[in-house]
Amino acid sequence: MSKAVAYHSGAFPPQSLDWTRLIPDLGPTAAAVARYDGALSAIPNAGVLLAPLSTQEAVLSSRIEGTQATMGEVLEYEARAKHAKVSREREADIQEVLNYRRAMREAVALLHRLPLSLRVIREVHRVLMSGVRGEGRAPGEFRRVPNWIGPPGCSVEDARFVPISAGRLEAAMGRFEKYLHADAPDRLVQLAIAHAEFEALHPFLDGNGRLGRMLIPLFLWQHKLIQTPTFYISAHLEAHRDEYYERLLAVSRDADWTGWCRFFLGAVRTQADANHEKAEAILQLYEELKPQVTATTRSQFAAQALDWIFARPVFSSTDFIADTEIPPPTARRILNVIAEADIVRKIVPGSGRRPAVFAFARLMNIAEGRDLF
Repeated sequence: MSKAVAYHSGAFPPQSLDWTRLIPDLGPTAAAVARYDGALSAIPNAGVLLAPLSTQEAVLSSRIEGTQATMGEVLEYEARAKHAKVSREREADIQEVLNYRRAMREAVALLHRLPLSLRVIREVHRVLMSGVRGEGRAPGEFRRVPNWIGPPGCSVEDARFVPISAGRLEAAMGRFEKYLHADAPDRLVQLAIAHAEFEALHPFLDGNGRLGRMLIPLFLWQHKLIQTPTFYISAHLEAHRDEYYERLLAVSRDADWTGWCRFFLGAVRTQADANHEKAEAILQLYEELKPQVTATTRSQFAAQALDWIFARPVFSSTDFIADTEIPPPTARRILNVIAEADIVRKIVPGSGRRPAVFAFARLMNIAEGRDLF
């Protein structure tokens, strides 16, 4: 007889929560998100300056699902393009991370003209799964067959969790979509419930975890809790992976929506503070380097070059020259100057047709939260 926990039919959205347990978490969490949003407002072109944090979120969200690629590996792979030498397995990991970023960009583009909806979710899933492991498992389509969650290759009898049946999935996704836009006593609690429900429904054959975490900043942005969809939560969830999964499981097994919401609010609060700290450190670095790069390069293109390396902290010399839209002779000179000033460091020497690869070490170290270089 199967010991798997089954989907909580008829229990979404929860009819009651223990608000006496949640209220102490609501104010501090909302305040932490507001502080982070305030930091975002001080950052010119936050999407560019915080690009490394977006890559780090893609890395960590994918790591929760078992990939092993690091942010440095992902960025160096992009920079070296066809010259990159990695194992087939690691390259597959890297491609999943790159797809996460592409899917997030697609989501943002769609949400400029559409509400957060099943249409958007399906299209984002299509991009997420395109050309990677799982691409043959109906990208962009809700599953029409059963699935279950457990050890790799396990049977349903040995599964930990069995989501809703395929025959009832379409109606359940309709309820999920309606809930995303319903009035709620607290938006962060609503987001906690929505995330748990998406993961419990497991609407796709693959990619549900990554997509469910992607919906977190999109929801915050759509409901104007943050002004740009740049909220990074996967570091906390990856560090507390076992509790994350156990709290999700307890929703269906024990109807413990309140326990899940408390865990989620704690994750949001912790990551809002960490995001705030990193965003301020990145802005401080930018403000410090802007006059330095201008003075050392003596070029009208100094700010343009600086913005580019913030968005691409690991890059090849050929990409810098080709993609910065700076006249090539000037771009070469600027690159030489900022390398001599140790603003960027050469991590792979050029050889023959292979271009040199540079890293913006101080920015990478902030994004990683530790010294990589």
